[in-house]
Amino acid sequence: MAIGLAWATAALGVFFIVLAFDTIGFFKKKNQFPVDGRTVVITGGSQGMGRGLGKLLAQKGANVVIVARNREKLKAALDYISKSARHPETQRFHSISADVTKPEENVRILQEVTTWNNGQAPDIVWANAGVSAPGLFVDTSIETLRAQMDINYWAAAYLAKATLKCWLHPSSSSNKPFSVNDSSLLPRHFVMTSSTAAFCGIAGYSPYSPAKAALRSLSDSLRSELNIYHGARLHPSSSGPPTDIRIHTVFPGTILTPGHEAENTTKHPVTKILEESDPAQTEDQVAAAAIDGLERGYYLITTQLLGAAMRASALQGSPRNNWLVDTLFSWVTSVAWLFVGPDLESKVFQYGKEHGVYKS
Repeated sequence: MAIGLAWATAALGVFFIVLAFDTIGFFKKKNQFPVDGRTVVITGGSQGMGRGLGKLLAQKGANVVIVARNREKLKAALDYISKSARHPETQRFHSISADVTKPEENVRILQEVTTWNNGQAPDIVWANAGVSAPGLFVDTSIETLRAQMDINYWAAAYLAKATLKCWLHPSSSSNKPFSVNDSSLLPRHFVMTSSTAAFCGIAGYSPYSPAKAALRSLSDSLRSELNIYHGARLHPSSSGPPTDIRIHTVFPGTILTPGHEAENTTKHPVTKILEESDPAQTEDQVAAAAIDGLERGYYLITTQLLGAAMRASALQGSPRNNWLVDTLFSWVTSVAWLFVGPDLESKVFQYGKEHGVYKS
């Protein structure tokens, strides 16, 4: 027992040392998320984290398109974001009013942005729309449960489908001719905003957490599937996309916004007790942490230390069948996945390389 606790303590110590070095940028490589001169689309971009993202990306030189339903909030947010432009004389900004819970609206967003962007598809698309309606499960109406899934999962899934179809099967007018060996082409990025609620079940978030957890699963599946298209670039038909497409998911915690204040007016008391010690961030802080993670090339990105610890815990908060066996097994499998994960991805890539996207 004493030996097991000693190993657990040592492993935890190593984890936090590595995490600390990573946080201060010790392992930081070349920027993996350059945005200067590129076009970025952000849904849920009129307030909160979306507005913070728009501001920071504008400061870094991006052309920014924000999407939301409320036209007045869109106009105010676009004025706010455009004032942060790094290159005021050349950067462009645009807003689109749309209901992202409808699949056809997401298709329209991509079409409108492509037309506005001189016939070029956007380089980066961020599915950021979302809202929490906390409450106990049995007290929440079926309509609210469906609405929570619509805005927090389906909106991102619809946008992912529209975006990937645009990038993987472009019309002749939406992309310029390319060479497979053109090293000047930068990867495209599709980013989804989930929540640390996806890592841990909390009483009072049952209408919200399942949708955010579903985004994590969607992210993993899309990341795997895209390998076949990347491999297909090496197939004689060159049926893959002109450049890599990278999937990322961001998991913020509490964000200090008007939406959070409104959420607290209806939140169950037990939920407030469970999260009373959780750290909170401003929209600018969470945007900066998210962009920093993308620039480091991270796939699953948390925006504060507590979220990083939650992400690192594979078993999360679920009860263990046997605390010793499950803990030891999680250590073994965490090492095994260092080999199993790349092996699975390479098999999908190899299929695309040998057969193209569709086997004849």
